[in-house]
Amino acid sequence: MSGLGQDGADALWRGSPHPVLVADAAGLITRVNDAALRLLPAAVPGALLADAAPAWLSHAHAHVHLRAHAGPRLDDLRERGPIGPATFEAQPVREGDAVAWWLADVTDLDRATRALRLERERTAFLDTASGELLSSLNLDRCMEVTARLAARHLADAAMVILPPYRRRHPIAYCGPDGTVVREELAVDPEAVPGLAEALQGYPPLPSRWIDPAAAPGWLARDGIGEVGSMVVSALPGHGVPAGALVLLRRGGQAGFSEGEEVFARLFAARAGAAMSAARLYAEQAAITETLMRELLPPRVRSLHGVEVAARYRPSEQAARVGGDFYDLHAPAEPDGESLVVLGDVAGKGLEAAVLTGKIRHTLHALLPQAGDHQRVLESLNSVLLTGGDRTRFVTLVLASLLRVGNRVRLRLTSAGHAPPLIVRADGRVEEARTRGTLIGMLERVTSVTDTVLLEPGETCLFYTDGISEAMGGPLGDEMFGDERLKEELRQCGGMPPEAIAERVEMLASQWVRGGDHDDMAVIAITAPRGAHLSAVGGNGRGRFTA
Repeated sequence: MSGLGQDGADALWRGSPHPVLVADAAGLITRVNDAALRLLPAAVPGALLADAAPAWLSHAHAHVHLRAHAGPRLDDLRERGPIGPATFEAQPVREGDAVAWWLADVTDLDRATRALRLERERTAFLDTASGELLSSLNLDRCMEVTARLAARHLADAAMVILPPYRRRHPIAYCGPDGTVVREELAVDPEAVPGLAEALQGYPPLPSRWIDPAAAPGWLARDGIGEVGSMVVSALPGHGVPAGALVLLRRGGQAGFSEGEEVFARLFAARAGAAMSAARLYAEQAAITETLMRELLPPRVRSLHGVEVAARYRPSEQAARVGGDFYDLHAPAEPDGESLVVLGDVAGKGLEAAVLTGKIRHTLHALLPQAGDHQRVLESLNSVLLTGGDRTRFVTLVLASLLRVGNRVRLRLTSAGHAPPLIVRADGRVEEARTRGTLIGMLERVTSVTDTVLLEPGETCLFYTDGISEAMGGPLGDEMFGDERLKEELRQCGGMPPEAIAERVEMLASQWVRGGDHDDMAVIAITAPRGAHLSAVGGNGRGRFTA
């Protein structure tokens, strides 16, 4: 710069494309270049900065002179403000007692910065909205969240309208106060331009403007005041109509810009996906509940005066069914035998439950043959072998029982299952003498049936290997075992069946200490006790009950 000489430097300064003006401590303009004169024609030397420049610049100049001890460059004192239609940034540089203000047009930069900030805010909002919408698979909650978020971030009020259910449209409306109102209204979508098409959901349609003056009363609600603009967008689902979103803005405000419409459609796409997922989940849950009802263990009841109790605990905490099952069938004739079945399908979880359902339905169809256990087992074996998968087998116990006075006669047949245990009134525990081959693997099945007589108060206990093979104990590597089970049952003489079944299930559960376990099922059958002593634990003094 020194090689140019003072005149050359002044000429270069005056010809700079950036507007520059210099003002002293009193705010008097001392120098100005050509670019600054073109931008601010009144900013001639000798004029006051307050008269020739915008107020924001003169205020900044006064602020700079208050910092008397600042260095020659004031990088931390950049100021921005409008000059005409443009936005400028002013950078002060101290020149002795005066300050030179270098001005730069940042209109485009400001516009780009605002656009980037808006895009980031919208992206953050969409991420937050997606998380909130997908946090629940409840359709009602998705509707409320959609209406509330739309009213808060996109408009002054919003309404979510779903396709009709039983000729009424589920609706969620959120006004300026943030309160969501749920309704089911019999409305005509054809009365609102674009609403009928939006409710169809596919193919995607652009947003439609609605004339607020022609909107029906159920759409333009009280509480928002005069509606200035109204637009309806589809909530696109996964190949099925999810609903429609209506956005409303008060009068006197700017309408929806093209960018806002696009943003609203992006939000609607996420909301529609969430509501479609919630609707699909609700439908599948209803179907599952219906099917599950057929797989759940039956309600335990007495069979012709014979006391029966059962406990069931699936291996998976979230599951309600598994591979263990039991069924109770009353006799077809008043003096006939009742049938009790306890089984254990190979595997666990839902896959085992499906085979369980097949076996239970087959056994129900075989009830006319229930008097002949061997024949029932052969028929069931034939049905399972027809499937061709010999890795899917079942072990079970059949028990035909008949009340004879206060006694109960049991015919017990095991098919690859642990034989039932008989708990006598004096605490003795006997093992039924029955055995047989498991069902679903071999072409030929064999079985031995044992007949047992229960005296009043005596119990026959059926259990699956989820009880006897429960792994746990002090080190977590020991099975509960049949002998430990028998030892515990010796203390249960005379106890009612509910207490015995609950005690066995509780002991096995405590043994695994919250660890993994197989399905557990227990059934206790007790001969009528008539008038008897009852006491806690079956021991000690009690009271007479009928």
